[in-house]
Amino acid sequence: MVVVRPADLAPTATVKFFGAGTAACIADLVTFPLDTAKVRLQIQGESKAVEEVGKAARYRGVFGTITTMVRTEGARSLYNGLVAGLQRQMSFASVRIGLYDTMKQFYTRGSDNSNIVIRLLAGCTTGAMAVMFAQPTDVVKVRFQAQVRVADGAKRYNSTMDAYRTIARDEGVRGLWRGCLPNITRNAIVNCAELVTYDIIKELILKYDIMTDNLPCHFTAAFGAGFCTTIVASPVDVVKTRFMNSAAGQYSSAINCALTMLTKEGPTAFYKGFMPSFLRLGSWNIVMFVSYEQIKRAVMRAQQSWESPF
Repeated sequence: MVVVRPADLAPTATVKFFGAGTAACIADLVTFPLDTAKVRLQIQGESKAVEEVGKAARYRGVFGTITTMVRTEGARSLYNGLVAGLQRQMSFASVRIGLYDTMKQFYTRGSDNSNIVIRLLAGCTTGAMAVMFAQPTDVVKVRFQAQVRVADGAKRYNSTMDAYRTIARDEGVRGLWRGCLPNITRNAIVNCAELVTYDIIKELILKYDIMTDNLPCHFTAAFGAGFCTTIVASPVDVVKTRFMNSAAGQYSSAINCALTMLTKEGPTAFYKGFMPSFLRLGSWNIVMFVSYEQIKRAVMRAQQSWESPF
């Protein structure tokens, strides 16, 4: 008789759903300053208001941006939009990551054998589903990260709830879903690059006995997933950030935003903030996937102990 250890038990869909959201929140807490720096670099050169703040608002590089923000706005500015960011992850990562395996089984009709097409399809599906749920939280997060505190202390929004109310009042409910199409495109791409790459790298590592299914394996697969995701998703991510942060009527559509960037700033504009994007996505993936794997195992061990105490 083979004894099944708790760590060998497959986590349920519910465990994956809540585990993914929790792990994503942990990753956000660790990497949020890098994400804020990325947003500031991506919108630089677009807003006249930013230029008028002075030379200190001219950001140069990841750590230069972080240093400038701390000096001119205080250390707390690095966590502008954190509340919305955590709200986003609980509603967003839970769907796009937590339901990924479930969606693979849906497309394979219950089989555990899934080829690259099935994995890409599952990644696109959960990525698009997540955006439909979490788009308002993403809009508010980006707006908070982009706002610069000027000399008189004025701010665009005073709190997370104030941001939701102000956007809905001034721009209509549709304002909370601003940039939904580019965000669906971006997150379908990100989800595929992130989850499928992680899936494949981890599978190859285990197949060829390079590492065991443990922390070093998860770390390596997550780092590779973060690098591939940054290369693929950066152009769409920049357009998404610009469009979400834009004033009403500034751009007629996401495509118009992309064309404006191309004509006024050149193709390199699509890779603005690449280094913070990579630092953020790489570190975010590492923290998230390592936490996710450990949370799943811990919950299943706890469940097994509860059901079989002796």
